[in-house]
Amino acid sequence: MLHTIFFDLDGTLLPMDEKVFTASYFKTLAAKAAPLGYEPKALADAIWQGTAAMVKNDGDRTNEEAFWRCFASIYGEQALSHKPVFDAYYANEFQQVRQDCGQNPKAVQAVKALQEMGLRLVLATNPIFPAVATESRIRWAGLEPSDFVLYTCYENARHAKPNPAYYQDILDALNLPAQGCLMVGNDATEDTAAAKAGLDVFLLTDCLINTRHEDISRYPHGGFDELMIYIHRQMA
Repeated sequence: MLHTIFFDLDGTLLPMDEKVFTASYFKTLAAKAAPLGYEPKALADAIWQGTAAMVKNDGDRTNEEAFWRCFASIYGEQALSHKPVFDAYYANEFQQVRQDCGQNPKAVQAVKALQEMGLRLVLATNPIFPAVATESRIRWAGLEPSDFVLYTCYENARHAKPNPAYYQDILDALNLPAQGCLMVGNDATEDTAAAKAGLDVFLLTDCLINTRHEDISRYPHGGFDELMIYIHRQMA
């Protein structure tokens, strides 16, 4: 019997073209950082290196610490004094990126229906953004952070997708057994990694990402209509 649903955010609850989103994100971030002397291309490369450091995080520090340690190794320790400027970006200019995302009423309806069914909801978005950016994206999707018992961000996570330890950390934090948990996501690599932690997986195909050409037929998959049918069957 299902008791907890883990939802991915980008491309799952929040429709988007990942390439368009990323381009808009880097453009607005570069404009914010330019007065501090950051060159756009070099900054983008540094952000990607910091992201890789979070993905490789072995759990001995938070993802926030892993990112900034990497960033400082590229730009020097003085770059740490610029963190408040980057934090301000996510609270302000980052909001412009909303125009490059969609909104799916069926996602909102699904969340509300699952709450009414008494299921616990977790927002299992890859924790590579600060909380303020994650909270913003939740609201862009038409939802509220309070809709979830936990949402992951770079401040509270010590692993990242596709490391199965990321999912295990959530189970441990909430004192949950893997059995009865369902991961719903759109990435055939990152989100299916939940299966290695013992969770069931449903692949949402509206904005499917399958860069490794995985055979998704082994997982239940489809849109929100199919998701709700699947969940109702599991609850019967």
